[in-house]
Amino acid sequence: MAPAAHAESAHPRHWAAGALLVNAFVWGLSWWPFRQLAQLGLHPLCTTALVYAFAVLVVLAFRPQAWRGLLAHPWVWLLALSSGLTNVGFNWAVTVGDVVRVVLLFYLMPAWAVLLAWPLLGEKPTPPALLRLTLALAGVLLVLKRPDTAWSIPQSLADYLALMGGLCFALTNIMLRRLRFAPESTRMMGMFAGGSLLAGAMALWGGHNGTVPSLPIAQMPWLLLLGLAVAFLISNLALQYGASRLRSGTTSLVMLSEIIFASVSSMVLGAAQVDARTLAGGGLILLAALWAAWADGTASH
Repeated sequence: MAPAAHAESAHPRHWAAGALLVNAFVWGLSWWPFRQLAQLGLHPLCTTALVYAFAVLVVLAFRPQAWRGLLAHPWVWLLALSSGLTNVGFNWAVTVGDVVRVVLLFYLMPAWAVLLAWPLLGEKPTPPALLRLTLALAGVLLVLKRPDTAWSIPQSLADYLALMGGLCFALTNIMLRRLRFAPESTRMMGMFAGGSLLAGAMALWGGHNGTVPSLPIAQMPWLLLLGLAVAFLISNLALQYGASRLRSGTTSLVMLSEIIFASVSSMVLGAAQVDARTLAGGGLILLAALWAAWADGTASH
């Protein structure tokens, strides 16, 4: 994931909003190619590493000096780490878990942002922010609770990965704000390199201990893999275009459409099961996210 936030400009707002919808659409449907590639023997860690390695090469092709920013801006390394863990968590979780459940747990991100912005940006949480945090956490407790369990705790690897990914996505947003004066190519290089290197390192470690299968070199699904890489690259460029021309609150609201794209596609294709408890918990999480986006938008006026 590659969020960004800047002030509105004179560019047509409908084009900017459309670009953000493209990004949300790609990410909302990304679970399908990840699952297809996994069925062909390509672990999501390997897929993530290869997809972002392609993105790094594209950035270097057009901005050969982009890597220098990694030395000039030390905070980019934390951005690379948070962005890498975001992609590892989300991409792996949607491959092995219930897609709707994963996306809802991932979008606890606004709640995590309340907690992380205080130590990293010096932004003390306001009473409304704490109320949004409570609302989102109540939603998560409902989503995590299953009829056959006594406690609202993560039930699977996908749950843990989704929660970790959302936490790291919040940290990525905060680091982008901290690095808002760094060149865009530097931020993109940090995020893409983080996604590739971190996923690649974890894939190698998993391959060493036998938890990640080796690459199916003889039967690599290159066409599907290339299509996914191009889609991710286009979605990131669309996000950079849209988010740089709309207020951050507006950006957040449009990006929540990813939940709709992921939920509808996964239910239609049988990759999710939604019950009343999940709907209720998801409603609270979505309400907290909408409230955070609205508050962010009014604060930027």
